[in-house]
Amino acid sequence: MLKGAEPNKIKNWVCILEKGTEYEVELAKSYLASLRIPSNILSKRDSSYSLNIGEMSMVYLYVPVEFEKKARKALSELQGSAPAENETDTENE
Repeated sequence: MLKGAEPNKIKNWVCILEKGTEYEVELAKSYLASLRIPSNILSKRDSSYSLNIGEMSMVYLYVPVEFEKKARKALSELQGSAPAENETDTENE
């Protein structure tokens, strides 16, 4: 069985998000950009095989070390503000 890959160590940058799909990381990157928080994506996804499981599919979002706390807080608040799926279902009944 494949073991999950660890994010690369990059000098002066820290990984704040790990996902198996690129669009999730792209959305987070766009949100951080709207808050003027610089970020970069490192994708280990092998597009020639369209894998999205295991070590060959992880996508990472990095921010400069000095923006880590602000970026983690922003993403945490973003996740907390999204309604859960079951909350929207019960409102329609």
